[in-house]
Amino acid sequence: MVNLEEVRSQVKQALEGLLDVAGLQPGQIFVLGCSSSEITGARIGKSPNMEVGRVVVSTILPVLQEKGVFLAVQGCEHINRALVIEEKAALRYELEIVTVIPALHAGGAASVAAFDLMEKPVMVEHVLAHAGMDIGDTFIGMHLRHVAVPVRLPIKYIGSAHLTLARTRPKLIGGERAIYRREPDGK
Repeated sequence: MVNLEEVRSQVKQALEGLLDVAGLQPGQIFVLGCSSSEITGARIGKSPNMEVGRVVVSTILPVLQEKGVFLAVQGCEHINRALVIEEKAALRYELEIVTVIPALHAGGAASVAAFDLMEKPVMVEHVLAHAGMDIGDTFIGMHLRHVAVPVRLPIKYIGSAHLTLARTRPKLIGGERAIYRREPDGK
């Protein structure tokens, strides 16, 4: 059996480290992909665990809410990786709301927990998040902005699940003559 307090501690450590690096601003989106099965040592999608999903989401959500950052929780492939997000975020980013409610075996434990814990949750098909946490190799990349940058921290696992973290940055466009930052003297 997985130690829920250890999971909470690992999630908190990973979240704090990622937030330090990512520099998220109020109103931005943070995406979470989470396999509670992988956390408990089972194969992804084979043994969803509501207690684990709830611990993960209940650890992340209040921290992001305090910073004014929206949490989007990716569901599993059985709902086409649709995401739970607050309605006000969906409206702000003009995200298309879809009609599905996550369930333990069609969405996963983390998305069910998010749907239960958020103030006014809705489901959307896609987001372009500014940073994200992938617990258990759920492949959140489709929900990150186009230039995702891996974030390396000492913590590599949540329970038995592999942990991947990412932040995003604006695209660098142009060429060798392009200027990406204005120098202090204005040149």
